[in-house]
This record gives sequence, C-alpha cells and structure tokens, in this order.
Amino acid sequence: MGKQEEVNKQLAREMIDALTRADVEWVKKNYAEDFKIWAAGDLPFSGDGDKASAVAGMPAVLDLFPEGLVFTIDRMTAEGDTVAIEAHSAGTTFRGDRYEQQYHFVMRARDGQVTEWKEYMDTALAGRVMFPDGW
Repeated sequence: MGKQEEVNKQLAREMIDALTRADVEWVKKNYAEDFKIWAAGDLPFSGDGDKASAVAGMPAVLDLFPEGLVFTIDRMTAEGDTVAIEAHSAGTTFRGDRYEQQYHFVMRARDGQVTEWKEYMDTALAGRVMFPDGW
C-alpha cells in the first residue's frame, strides 16, 4: 500500500471520529466543496446529497441520539483515492430505544479532503428505530 492510501485511511479514521462527535466544524473543513453523499434505502436521509445537506443534517443525529451514536471501525482497505470501511455503531435514542447498526462505507478523497461518501446499512432496522411512526 502506498503513502496516499495510508493518508486516505487516516482521513477515514478522522471522518468516523467526526461522525461519532457529530462534529459539524470538522465536516465543514474536511469535506470538499464538490462533496457528494449517498445513503441506501428510502429513508428521509437516503439518496443523494451535497456538502450543505450533510452539514445541515448532522445536528439531527444529536437530537435523535442525545448521548451520541458511537461509530467503531472494524476493518478498512484502500486503493488509490478510495477507502472501503466496515464499521458498526451503537447508541440509544431519546425514546430509550437501543440502536446497533452495521455499515459499509465507501469514501473517496482528493487533496486531503473527503469528496464522496456512500453509506450502506440495514435500512429496515434504521427505519424501525429512527422512525417508529413511519416516514
């Protein structure tokens, strides 16, 4: 693995840590202006988005999980500008429901910034816990 792949893997680690903190300032600084995000499913946050929508959506995580949603990396691999991340999360909603999710993230980077983020997860689980009254 080359130096660039190691740099990109470190950026991915920092990204996961920022998600755990719901760190809007980190996102503003480290997402490229042409950043694109995509999340699987038909949930309110699914589909395509840009940097502005990603920044705007981060406070909702703290609203739903007031004690935080902790992300943990299980394994990563990198090739060129792409990092594949297997991870899981755990947290408790404001209603007291436990949420434990498995993810596969695909991150692309350029010049030390995140340019693309794809999020695959169990969308049925996410829907049941995050939106128990439907969406």
